[in-house]
Amino acid sequence: MSFDWAYALEILPLLARAAVVTIEATLLGFALAAIVGLAFALLRMARNGFVSGLTATVVEFIRSTPLLIQIFLLYFVILPRIGIAPTAFVAGVFALGIHYGTYCSEVYRAGLDGIPRGQWEASIALNLSPYHTFRDIILPQAIPPVVPALGNYLVALFKETPQLAAISALEMMFVAKNLGSETFRYTEPVTLVGLFFLAMSLVSAGIIRFVESRLNERHR
Repeated sequence: MSFDWAYALEILPLLARAAVVTIEATLLGFALAAIVGLAFALLRMARNGFVSGLTATVVEFIRSTPLLIQIFLLYFVILPRIGIAPTAFVAGVFALGIHYGTYCSEVYRAGLDGIPRGQWEASIALNLSPYHTFRDIILPQAIPPVVPALGNYLVALFKETPQLAAISALEMMFVAKNLGSETFRYTEPVTLVGLFFLAMSLVSAGIIRFVESRLNERHR
């Protein structure tokens, strides 16, 4: 089937609006993943063996099961069972955030493990609280080295957003599929979606490199 430029220009505004939803899901999902990942990393470092072991089990379970199944479970089973009736967008953001939070937790843990033991001992000697130790000493040293890895997961999360189409979230792939089913022309919408993802992935990679270079300059 030949590519119809007139039809592509006609559907471009619809896909552009859907692209905004995709970007919102990506940013909100990654913000949640960053928070959840840090919480998981700290819990896995807990001195209590039960807490650290349970956290490790939860992290491995989530990492070892498909994201699509987790999206379905959250939207159709877990959240409704606890009395929450989320929109497809909200459920999708939660699923993305929790799933990628487990990956981010391993990145954070690598950064935290790289802090010399003397930093912890000095904090104890100065009688700093655990909160101030993490906020003022540990995290400022642990985060910059792991920014590239976190950035890679941001791009990966962005490319996972088409799975939200399975629960009818109005992101780009869902809109493209609807357009194709209405007109029986899939070439134009799917091609445009692919170009959107390519362009935004390249922009994201550029932003990540910029942030990484600025962090490296500040810590020289």
